[in-house]
Amino acid sequence: MPNYRKTKTACYLGFITQAIAANFAPLLFLKFHNDYQISLGNIALISTCFFFTQILVDLFCAKFVDRIGYRVCIVASEVFAAAGLIGLAFLPEILPNPFTGILCSVITYATGSGLIEVLCSPVIEACPFQNKESTMSLLHSFYCWGSVGTILISTLFFMVFGMNSWKWLAVLWALIPAVNIYNFATCPMEHLLEKGGGMGIRTLFQKPLFWLAICLMICSGASELAMAQWASAYAEAALGLSKTTGDLAGPCLFAATMGISRVIYGKYGERLNLMRFMTGSGILCVVCYLLASFTSHPLSGLIGCIVCGFSVGIMWPGTISISSKKFPTGGTAMFALLAMAGDLGGSIGPGIVGRITQKAGNNIRAGMSVGLLFPIILLVMLFILDRTNKRPEK
Repeated sequence: MPNYRKTKTACYLGFITQAIAANFAPLLFLKFHNDYQISLGNIALISTCFFFTQILVDLFCAKFVDRIGYRVCIVASEVFAAAGLIGLAFLPEILPNPFTGILCSVITYATGSGLIEVLCSPVIEACPFQNKESTMSLLHSFYCWGSVGTILISTLFFMVFGMNSWKWLAVLWALIPAVNIYNFATCPMEHLLEKGGGMGIRTLFQKPLFWLAICLMICSGASELAMAQWASAYAEAALGLSKTTGDLAGPCLFAATMGISRVIYGKYGERLNLMRFMTGSGILCVVCYLLASFTSHPLSGLIGCIVCGFSVGIMWPGTISISSKKFPTGGTAMFALLAMAGDLGGSIGPGIVGRITQKAGNNIRAGMSVGLLFPIILLVMLFILDRTNKRPEK
């Protein structure tokens, strides 16, 4: 009998790889600015470049992955991720322009990250596990634990060995995707659908319910990243914490509570109603944004930021699980388009909060108050979705 535990382990490490790709470079932004004289405007382009590359990869997956094959693409994801992280250590010194070296590295590992994001979910969905919704939630929790680990271990590494040793750490982080190349190359992998049996992009977009799922993913990504990416700045501005302490009190605890939410559903999902869990989480998310936006007590605002991680935890994997049930023949195109929608929300949300914060005289609470729109729209989408027909779409 095939050992699907090996498949599960490979996918878990895949999501940890994605977390390293998303969280490691931002810890070095100030270092890049000081060492390579890169302007802060260009530094901001690094995150934009990362998300934009992931969106392009999502679109590529929707069109071509079924033709190329899952195993080839998912092994390639780990190759790209490892190469990009190693490139980050060496290319800024090798190329005439350090910023070009950084961007080349970011694009390379973002390509790997994008492939992981799209492919791991259908790989797990295709395996004969009993409770798919719980398994999906547990799978996505490893992105959260990867984020916590990346921030904590990197911070500790820099405290012990100094910031100048960051290139060694980049190479060490690259070992995780490098080892996982073997896991994905040898683990058992089932086909979600027969070749050519999945719904096409045009067919999916003709389904009103799929548009609901797309909107839900956009709002999930925006609600999550708008708070996650500004949590450190909020901790610094509201509580006067240092950058290191702000990173630990903000994004790190946010990721931890998000992981706890996904583990709870992963463990007790059989006893819980997914729609109710998502609706309750959506209401909690609104409360968290209200705390971060309007409370006059800084600690209450920070608690709102941290607990927000718990409230958004189920949204992304939950939407994927609902879509898988509603569109059992959705195939790779469905998973890729949902990932693209989540990435789109993840790039739009923080940008809007940042722009409003700047226009309000660097008042981060004003930015958060506009970010409140995302969980509110998310709740409306959930309400409509809950009223739809329970039968799977054909």
